Amino acid sequence: MENQLLLSDHEHWSLSVSPSDAATLIILTAGDWRLENNLPTVNSLLAYLNDHPDVQTLAFDSEQVTQWDTGLCTFLLNVIEQTKSFNIKVELSGLPEGVQRLLGLATAVPQVKDTGRKQHAAGNLEKIGQTAIDFIQAAPAALHFLGEAALAFGRFLTGKAQYKRSDLFLIIQEVGPNALPIVTLISFLVGLILAYMGAVQLQQFGAQIFIADLVGIGMVREMAGLMTGIIIAGRSGAAFAAQLGTMQVNEEIDALKTLGISPMEHLVLPRMLALIMMVPLLTLYGSIVGMIAGMVIAVTAFDVTMFEYYNQTLRALDMRQVMVGLSKASVYGVLIAYAGCLRGMQCGRSASAVGEATTSAVVTSIVLIVVAASILTIVFQALGI
Repeated sequence: MENQLLLSDHEHWSLSVSPSDAATLIILTAGDWRLENNLPTVNSLLAYLNDHPDVQTLAFDSEQVTQWDTGLCTFLLNVIEQTKSFNIKVELSGLPEGVQRLLGLATAVPQVKDTGRKQHAAGNLEKIGQTAIDFIQAAPAALHFLGEAALAFGRFLTGKAQYKRSDLFLIIQEVGPNALPIVTLISFLVGLILAYMGAVQLQQFGAQIFIADLVGIGMVREMAGLMTGIIIAGRSGAAFAAQLGTMQVNEEIDALKTLGISPMEHLVLPRMLALIMMVPLLTLYGSIVGMIAGMVIAVTAFDVTMFEYYNQTLRALDMRQVMVGLSKASVYGVLIAYAGCLRGMQCGRSASAVGEATTSAVVTSIVLIVVAASILTIVFQALGI
């Protein structure tokens, strides 16, 4: 080609330019343009353009290119990027078709220069307002989920719910018998704490026998259900949220809807039934373990015989106390199942969303349990129960 000027060369490739006219410059590439051949930079071309400010269009001639890979694409992208400051139009028609397609894909989405978010420190009033807004926006979805859960229970009671009994029994095994070790440990330690706290004061009046009353009533009415609820919230509620959240990420729940299977009945209903059944039983078991712990302390440290402790516990407790504790535990089970399944079904489509859903399920469950415990305690005391 006439007026061809060699800008850079190598044993495997060469880079030249040839003015087509005063305003158009043709870039000629020849040889093997692969990364392994130490390809040129755009500096020589930029130097030429600085010396020839009349150039308005760049064209390419690659007929003599024998082989190429992403090295040629990278070089051309650099040419396109660097020539923007010269306000030069770039024509790609002289390049191989594959190179043109790759450059089209590479330049289809502009590069994000700054991904950092400019944030300002929110004040306390702004944080309170944002929290209130988030709560108001989330309330309709939570109420909708509650309504769907109620409908699923209605279909269960009429024998029309679509769920697998094998799944229900498996979940019962996971949330019930598999939780016995941790419930045993925590309940025993809580019983020890209650016994020691009460004994220190009761011993001053020689009333160590009433350790049985304190531990028995405290465990049966309040502590066994509360601690069991918190344990199950962190253990099973989080597991439910993670399981359902992972199914959301994998689009398994969408697949169930496509097949005409209700996710509420197939996935949520067995989990809610399992917790509603198991949390009261675990609470009853935890109450017994806590009372045994109190008896151990009373017998070994405060000169109360086992027979005396047993009789005093029977005098302090009646079925009314037991039913109060079990009714609270039933409410806790419903709240844990509701929070865990709700957060799981609301999970986003990413791995981080699963973690957020799990954390939110635990926090929501514990908050609901504490609030419910406070309200129920006040209600039962007001009713004289």
